[in-house]
Amino acid sequence: MVRLYKATTWHKAPEYLRPWLEEEEDATGLRTWQPAIVPGLLQTPAYAREVLATIPGITGEEVERRVTNRMQRQAILHRDKPPALNVVVDEAVLRRVIGDTEVMREQLMHLLDIARLPEVTIQIVPSTVRAHCGMAGGFIIAERNGHPYAAYTDAQPFGRTFDDRRLIAELVRLYDALRAEAVPFSQSLRLIEEAVNHDGPRSSGSAVA
Repeated sequence: MVRLYKATTWHKAPEYLRPWLEEEEDATGLRTWQPAIVPGLLQTPAYAREVLATIPGITGEEVERRVTNRMQRQAILHRDKPPALNVVVDEAVLRRVIGDTEVMREQLMHLLDIARLPEVTIQIVPSTVRAHCGMAGGFIIAERNGHPYAAYTDAQPFGRTFDDRRLIAELVRLYDALRAEAVPFSQSLRLIEEAVNHDGPRSSGSAVA
């Protein structure tokens, strides 16, 4: 199964992302923070397509290849023993319209559907929280049996995977601080539901993973 995953998914991924895919596949838990867009593991194809199309110089063929890769990665959430996925995003993620309102509505509805999975928790840092420690960029922390052992950070032009314990410890501190600012799970779902019917600003975003 692992060989099949690598054969069908990894070769479609950007080279800089492949080290992270290995960690993501082996993780029993994932903690992620995103200040600007929906995390890749929770994106719909249409939303992912709009995000990836903002990369300067990218071809339509490469966009489709990366969309396919991103959707295949999401299979880990539906396997027999999925990783526990704890997601924290800024409320701006819900309000920034990527593509058009239909693409965004589909994406927000998908978030509500994914949140029903028993191993998934989504929390929102509300817009009433002004300056906070997560504004510098997004990241993902991989855990194995409760112990953080690898992380991926968004960066321009490429993200970075690392296993430095000191840096991972700092990201864990950041994540815990951001989660402390977030509203509880049930209230976060209500914020997503409100955003489904909200006509936000029509701007598009960019991100890597």
